[in-house]
Amino acid sequence: YNLLKGFRYLKHFGFKEFLVRLQERMEPDEVPYGPWYENYRPTAQELARQKAADWKEPVTFSIIVPLWNTPERYLKEMIYSVHMQTYPHWELLLVNASPSNEQMKDILVRSVAKDPRIREIVLEENRGIAENTNAGIRAARGEFIAFLDHDDVLSPAALYKLAEALQSVPDSDMLYTDEDKISEDGSQHFQPHLKPDFNLDLLRSNNYICHFLAVRRTLADLVEGLDGAYNGAQDYDFILRCSEKARRITHVPEILYHWRTHAASTADNPVSKQYAYEAGRAAIEAHLKRTETPGQVLSLKDPGFYRVVYPVREKPLISIIIPNADHSGMLRTCLESIFTLSTWDHYEIIIVENNSKEEETFAYYRELEEKHGVKIVRFEGAFNYSAVNNLAARYAKGEYLLLLNNDTRIITPGWMEEMLGVCQRPEVGIVGARLYYPDNTVQHAGIVVGMGGIAGSLFVDMKRQYTGYLHKAAILQDLSAVTAACMMVKRSVYEELGGLEEQLAVAFNDVDFCLRAGKAGYLVVYDPYAELYHDESRTRGPEDSKQKVRRFQREIEYMRTHHLEILRGGDPNYNKNLSLTKWNYSLKPEERMQ
Repeated sequence: YNLLKGFRYLKHFGFKEFLVRLQERMEPDEVPYGPWYENYRPTAQELARQKAADWKEPVTFSIIVPLWNTPERYLKEMIYSVHMQTYPHWELLLVNASPSNEQMKDILVRSVAKDPRIREIVLEENRGIAENTNAGIRAARGEFIAFLDHDDVLSPAALYKLAEALQSVPDSDMLYTDEDKISEDGSQHFQPHLKPDFNLDLLRSNNYICHFLAVRRTLADLVEGLDGAYNGAQDYDFILRCSEKARRITHVPEILYHWRTHAASTADNPVSKQYAYEAGRAAIEAHLKRTETPGQVLSLKDPGFYRVVYPVREKPLISIIIPNADHSGMLRTCLESIFTLSTWDHYEIIIVENNSKEEETFAYYRELEEKHGVKIVRFEGAFNYSAVNNLAARYAKGEYLLLLNNDTRIITPGWMEEMLGVCQRPEVGIVGARLYYPDNTVQHAGIVVGMGGIAGSLFVDMKRQYTGYLHKAAILQDLSAVTAACMMVKRSVYEELGGLEEQLAVAFNDVDFCLRAGKAGYLVVYDPYAELYHDESRTRGPEDSKQKVRRFQREIEYMRTHHLEILRGGDPNYNKNLSLTKWNYSLKPEERMQ
């Protein structure tokens, strides 16, 4: 069977890409998931504590399960997983579109007789998964509608954790959880999907919300249920429509849903249902149209993953700001890559000169001024990255500022329009790029707050051709921070935030700036389709003097005092179950689930 599965992937990806995916999958896990999950899952004592909870004003969850010739074992295990919930206020609606199936009929009759919370809804014919599910929604009595596939199972704590989240965030209209996969016989857990909090750009790249989803009944009615036009991706379309109308979307970062893999499931054979991926692309296109967001949706090679290309509106000026101190050869390499490769031509370049000594550097400045109209601004005094950029911003004429290190080189000819198309969206404040070391390993693919103590880049040293955990190095998504080595920001946002914080002379100024943008309501977007090389910090040199070490400690203390909430509570665009010492979405060594 695995040989057949491998052949399908080879046919889909082609030999070269198949080898890359195979090599990436064979990379050893830092923490194996099987033993981790056994330690993670709730103990008998914890489940007993949950069962004894006294709920003052409990909500009822209506769990909708469309059935179609469900194998006997899967059906029994699914029903049992609901029956074993520690939270008692639920109903299970089994929407049976195969009433002539005698094996199923017997199981359903006994289940309904055993528990009055279980109801069977018999359909005379199979109307497709969307309409079958809608029949369950119409019959539901609970305040929240939850969705469960007929061959999957819930953790016994699933509804308890949702109800607990609703007590903390009572205006939540949508809730979703983390999930994993289980083997056909249910004996093995693998491939955990540990999700971020609501992430608009990630949702436009992949249906990462998926399972376990619960939606307030009034919201489900408002969007008029599932749409059969998107069968195969009806859940994706439904989630997108709900996300547009929900007052609040709450993520419960616990593994509460177990997606069964078998030969017929998309969990184990993602290339088995090509029509579903076309429906997913159409669902994103409809979402963009409803939200009046211009964009072209492309299907990526990895099934179920998409790229939205946001077109540039009009032709705004981009001001590229590059701090520099000597290293004229490196600066020349950077600028020549911009001049020769860039397909966007409406930009200005501002070089901020800071304490250069070599005549060769000043000769190059004169050449740049005469041949390319580059603006040279002089910053006196010790290097302060924030102050350098703030000074240049005052001279900039562009509607968009593009902060760029002098030790970068352009790879993607359309890098400026790619970033600009994203940055022009009204909800976006900042856009970052994907950067590589010269040896074609990743230097930056977004930043996680808390990693390494204060903040750290994702996927450092990963091979360029790899895509990372659930392809996160290679898809558009919102993050808490991106590096200012290549960062585009709306000028209006830069000015609204008062520029970079000058108390952060070298470290964390970009992270602080991004976090302040997030607090002001702007999205910070990681855009992997803008690619550059980056020789990190070669100009500045190592942090090896007492003065530099003291300065670095002051900058750490600044971040701890100004961003304590996210450092304590965790990065909402990451997951509490993931390591803060590894860059590759490794599991965090686990304490017991509480």
